Amino acid sequence: MARDEMVVGAAVGVGVLGAARLTRLITKDHWPPMSFARRKYVELTEGTEWSVLAECPFCVAPYVVAADLAWAVRSDLGRRWWLVNGWLAASYAASLIVVRDDVPERTITVKEDQPAEA
Repeated sequence: MARDEMVVGAAVGVGVLGAARLTRLITKDHWPPMSFARRKYVELTEGTEWSVLAECPFCVAPYVVAADLAWAVRSDLGRRWWLVNGWLAASYAASLIVVRDDVPERTITVKEDQPAEA
């Protein structure tokens, strides 16, 4: 029983991170295929309440999580579920680490001495 609880706990963590990454991909990322799909969706739904879904992570996330949860249950946490969600989760975690690790404003710059004015 303890092993099953550990697997379910790991699946929840991986699933949440994977769903977060997919939600960001759908609503925010500038990857050309997703930017194109988002623009087309907005054009098709322009003037309706549905157009907000293209850029609202709070609106899209429940659908992404529901689909991922259905896949997890239907596949009984099969290998493909773990591969796709693990890839999404790892790529999101790596991105979050890199964003916080990249601090160009803290880079040391060498200033040349200015000549003294006479």
